[in-house]
Amino acid sequence: LGVSRPGPAAGVSVLGMRRRCSPGAWLLLAAFVVLLPGAGGTLSKKDVRKSGGRVSEEETGPSNHLVQDRGLVVTDPKSRDIVKEQKSYCATKVNERHFNGDVLGYVTPWNNHGYEITMIFGGKFTFISPVWLQIQRKGVQLYHVTGHHDIDRGWMKNVRAESNAVRFVPRILFDSWTYRDYESLFNSEDEIEELTEALVHTAKAEEFDGFVLEVWSQLGGQRRKELVHVIRHLSEALHKAKLKVVLVIPPAISPGSNQPGMFGKPDFDQLAPVVDAFSLMTYDYSNSHRPGPNSPILWIRACVQKLDPDANWRSKILLGLNFYGMIYGTLGGTSEPIVGHRYIEILKDHKAKHIWDEKIAEHYFDYKRHQGGRHIVFYPTLKSIQTRLELAKELGTGISIWELGQGLDYFYDLL
Repeated sequence: LGVSRPGPAAGVSVLGMRRRCSPGAWLLLAAFVVLLPGAGGTLSKKDVRKSGGRVSEEETGPSNHLVQDRGLVVTDPKSRDIVKEQKSYCATKVNERHFNGDVLGYVTPWNNHGYEITMIFGGKFTFISPVWLQIQRKGVQLYHVTGHHDIDRGWMKNVRAESNAVRFVPRILFDSWTYRDYESLFNSEDEIEELTEALVHTAKAEEFDGFVLEVWSQLGGQRRKELVHVIRHLSEALHKAKLKVVLVIPPAISPGSNQPGMFGKPDFDQLAPVVDAFSLMTYDYSNSHRPGPNSPILWIRACVQKLDPDANWRSKILLGLNFYGMIYGTLGGTSEPIVGHRYIEILKDHKAKHIWDEKIAEHYFDYKRHQGGRHIVFYPTLKSIQTRLELAKELGTGISIWELGQGLDYFYDLL
């Protein structure tokens, strides 16, 4: 979100992040790769860049047919086909939807391609959430919305002209709040009223359709009762002003464990009747200390079922999809995020063989950089995205995408 990729969360550009992995974590990753089917032959014995083995397939432009009809949604994609076809979305069906649930897409001001994607595929989205705004407490009953310099009114007007049903709900981050600020808010109805007024005024002045609220994770799972009260109050007031409310929530099951996350069923049950949607961050499962897949399919299912086992409010859950990936390097134990253009460059420069793991429903491959050691890449593919869309349909949820412009253009044929 220069914000992290919590989906929307926190606030550290996915570009420019670089992290260290512990030796123990790399032993775990090595074991993971060795145990997966087909892992033994994925590493090229020579650095392809050094040996002149660059994939030379020409990239193709938009197509008249969907990727689903061109045999591209497969478990064994070839690198040359990905390089060649990744920009060949179906130009004649850019507004045709194949997923019936709500779709939210995040757009960041540091990724211009996300803006371009919404201009092309705007009809596929229910909500578009630009990552523009912050709400700050400046004093007693004094709240300022910042980030107005990022607002692009012309872009919103153009997208609406092409897709009049799409709703713009900027993400608003509770920024630079101290514990005392939260205490003041929790203990005063007047403070809540002033916060609400600041949001309503901004929405009306800028012609927004509502907000995506980024606040729950800031308190690390603490003060839930008070947060529920504030969010219910905000939702009721925003609804009175005919504005939508989407709440960003962390996964119900902590990644890498069976332990409850920072947002659980009791919180969901209290808020589901009053918010319009929940942006569920079912990604970032692995990290520099625990390298591996971005979002194992069984974990995604469990997170949804944990929140709403009886499927009373499933349509309000927007299952999170990552359109970025991660690279883990064994030499020096590094990890870094990877977006579409970097992924394509790696495929052009190396003879990468994608391996599909059915248990996690993700592809991965490894390659060797010149004097850089072995690297393992987890990045979404047509097959991994289609599998998650099918899961969302089965569970009755919508989806949220972090973020538009980070993936490959032909991904959007699937929506």
